[in-house]
Amino acid sequence: MARVCQVTGKKPLKGHYVSHSNVKTNRRFLPNLQTKRFFFAEEDRWISLKVSADAIRTINKKGLATVVKELRAKGTKI
Repeated sequence: MARVCQVTGKKPLKGHYVSHSNVKTNRRFLPNLQTKRFFFAEEDRWISLKVSADAIRTINKKGLATVVKELRAKGTKI
């Protein structure tokens, strides 16, 4: 499961490099992923998640406990 955000599910997108002569060659737009450790106070332990910058903002807004509960409901092992 490389280059996929565990919270938002963001994956690489496909696009084109476009030269001056308008020749198009394939490229990938990679998500801004960070491996981040969060302290999960409810279980008194640290958890590591591979998350995008957008997902870090989501965790700050909703709270880590809510996000972990949603991930476990989807079947992700944390």
